[in-house]
Amino acid sequence: MISLLEVLQKSAGFLESKGVEHARLNAELLIGHALGLKRMQLYMEFERLLPEAELELIRPMVRRRAQREPLQHIIGSVEFGDVELKVDSRALIPRPETEYLVELLRTEYATTPPDYFADLGTGSGALALALAHAWPDAKAVALDVSAEALALATENREALGLTERVEMLESDWFSAMPDDSRFGLIVANPPYLTTAEVAATAPEVKDHEPAVALSTASDGMDAFEVIISHAATYLLPDGLLAMEAGIAQHAMLVAKLEQAGFDRVESRQDLTGRDRFVFARMPSA
Repeated sequence: MISLLEVLQKSAGFLESKGVEHARLNAELLIGHALGLKRMQLYMEFERLLPEAELELIRPMVRRRAQREPLQHIIGSVEFGDVELKVDSRALIPRPETEYLVELLRTEYATTPPDYFADLGTGSGALALALAHAWPDAKAVALDVSAEALALATENREALGLTERVEMLESDWFSAMPDDSRFGLIVANPPYLTTAEVAATAPEVKDHEPAVALSTASDGMDAFEVIISHAATYLLPDGLLAMEAGIAQHAMLVAKLEQAGFDRVESRQDLTGRDRFVFARMPSA
């Protein structure tokens, strides 16, 4: 038999040879998941000898990661904004940048969260479900054009016990939204990568995540055009539109939002200090 430490070292070396970034961390997470151990527990059991049955749990996971399948797909879940979400190839893997948007919105509404909000292009349901979890009195509608993504979001909603407060709606942005819907907040993480940016992404992204969730136009702007042109119809006075966007798109978005009648339009930065989010409010009544 071989020790856990030896398996970890060999797995990390194999993943590194296949171009996997942070190979040691990936190996630790995969082996821990296969054996039902947290990372700290792994360190305490380095001398443990692994029987063939346990090695057979580890090997296929390491092979999948070596083929550049995303770590989150192999493990099957991701922590996001104080909730655990199931993730797979049906929707984009929730990113840390998007998780920071949850924190910004929780700060924005620290005293009085919105009673009703919408999440456009919900994907796995990340934003809608994390915010609904944070705001126990709020209700939400989560929309996505992809029936597959919406099915995944629905599974996450059921697992989190949020069925009564989060409605799932198959919709091409606002196309299926009831005309009389009015929200205190509309949040969106639309596909905004340019064609060149998609081509430059890692195999984990371009080969395993839905293309429609990454980009739908060469300049990455078409989703923003639709959202900005319709959002005012569905926002209450003083309602907030909060969107994640690419760094190079902010100047254009600020101008378009101001032209559409929004005020208090501003870029917000992510944890690296880069422009990542655009906040804009409807005029007060």
